Amino acid sequence: MTSISLPIFGQGSQPAEADGAALEYLQMPQEMTTYSMPQISTDLNGLDLAQAKNVLQQLQQNLAAFPSIFAPIKLTQLDAGNRRFVDELLGEGEVSVICSGAQSTRIQESVLAGVWRLQKLNAGRQIVDDALEVGIIPQQLSLSAFNGTATQIDTRWTELPPGVMNAPPLLAELNAKIADYRPGGEAHTINLSLLPQTEQDLAFLAQRLGDGTVTILSRGYGNCRITATGTRYVWWVQYFNSEDTLILNTLEVSDVPSVACASPEDIADSCERLEEILKVYL
Repeated sequence: MTSISLPIFGQGSQPAEADGAALEYLQMPQEMTTYSMPQISTDLNGLDLAQAKNVLQQLQQNLAAFPSIFAPIKLTQLDAGNRRFVDELLGEGEVSVICSGAQSTRIQESVLAGVWRLQKLNAGRQIVDDALEVGIIPQQLSLSAFNGTATQIDTRWTELPPGVMNAPPLLAELNAKIADYRPGGEAHTINLSLLPQTEQDLAFLAQRLGDGTVTILSRGYGNCRITATGTRYVWWVQYFNSEDTLILNTLEVSDVPSVACASPEDIADSCERLEEILKVYL
């Protein structure tokens, strides 16, 4: 008997569609951020870097002592050369945050995961405070993201807007999860990409949840845009591929979505990397 070998999977393993249509998948993110040793400008080598050395040694101690919490390390006292050295050494990592509350704050994770740069801005967009903080997420972000926001979603209406069909049950589900949620608890996620949502449903959800004051961008693998809503503990989390096409759309009830947070393992790794950096540059 002659045996015939057929592919188990892959191209040709399944019959073609009767209408000749080919199944196409959205392109997934292709780039991933990886760590590399920072490159310091040669003109900084001759400067007195005692100020930067003190800051970075304190930072290394804070990383080593994590999860103990220390006051942020102030950078406003550094002269221009030492500040530039710290800028180049720490660089910019995967996560960026804008807090647009009573006082604007810009937060940038460094290339060392779990090391955050916090800059407070005045009305003229000038930096009035500059500091480094070690943690899973900056304390200010988790404390202020929902300061003054609604504690429940308003579900009172006499008539739904045209085209709204599936949003009301989601609002009821969110209200139940918000009421039960406690800081540090397990996150609850609603995957909007898997639900039959019309454009009107999504607009209605956005209108009922309201606008928050915190926007986060995580660039670890593709782009993840995270927006605090105007309702306590509710975040809108959207994942985009390298072509900026939305591939996952979710609502999450949590302190801060985990995709924006460093892990204890990240911080331990950053402690080791900073120790290596200090041996090279200081």
